Amino acid sequence: MPHVLTTIAEAKEVLREVGKTDTIALVPTMGALHDGHLSLVDIAKRNATKTVVSVFVNPMQFAPGEDFERYPRTFDDDLAKLDAAGVDYVFAPAVSDMYPEGVKQTRVVGGYAAGLLEAAHRLAHFDGVLTVVTKLFNIVRPNVAVFGEKDAQQLFLVRRLVRDLNLDINVIGAPIIREDDGLALSSRNRYLSTEERAAALSLVRALSAAASNGDRGIREMISGAQGALMDEKLVKMDYVSIVDPETFALVNEAYRGKALVLVAARVGTTRLIDNMSAYVGEYR
Repeated sequence: MPHVLTTIAEAKEVLREVGKTDTIALVPTMGALHDGHLSLVDIAKRNATKTVVSVFVNPMQFAPGEDFERYPRTFDDDLAKLDAAGVDYVFAPAVSDMYPEGVKQTRVVGGYAAGLLEAAHRLAHFDGVLTVVTKLFNIVRPNVAVFGEKDAQQLFLVRRLVRDLNLDINVIGAPIIREDDGLALSSRNRYLSTEERAAALSLVRALSAAASNGDRGIREMISGAQGALMDEKLVKMDYVSIVDPETFALVNEAYRGKALVLVAARVGTTRLIDNMSAYVGEYR
């Protein structure tokens, strides 16, 4: 069974000793774990001698009216999965320990990319993400941190955080894990009804449509993706966007080269995101 650390003070004391003789990999999560999270654990174990998984539903990254209160909290089940996966430590602090004076205090603010895409629909979301990630890095002091590629904008911003603040942490991106029918695994998938679950596959169809139109240019890629989403009555599109994966800058019609197609939509009352790599122009 993993050693469960429930306070910042305990985590610092224990993990400082661990870090004297071992390398540490951190997998930050909000719990409600699924096979996608466990794939991150597998990568963490391959890249360090000790693995720490944090389980913390971070209030700072939820906008007013989002699902903070109903976000699934399944700690006993999560702990059993992490035990089976061979995790060494679980850091599960209380909100009152992480934010003793509430969330309206010092925070980490991202740069250009933090104001795009998700930021337009989730006010101050990335300030909350980058703040809690910085706190976790300072508490755990990992050598390696593993984040999922499904949250592509988050992964980009965490890598910028580490680079810009000169943190000695290797940030590894873990490939998206999908169901057999292609739907990306997400803790929020459990909110979906059977009918909504079927409709959610339109996100995958949208990404595939964009990628398959890469040789026809940005306009056709976006048009194809939008068409796939608009065919589903239960789906309300937030955005379909294409970015340069190196800079996360939105690309224009003149762009050629590797690209990342991102989609966000509400399926019923559940908001889902996904992404897929593509190539714009004639592939060489």
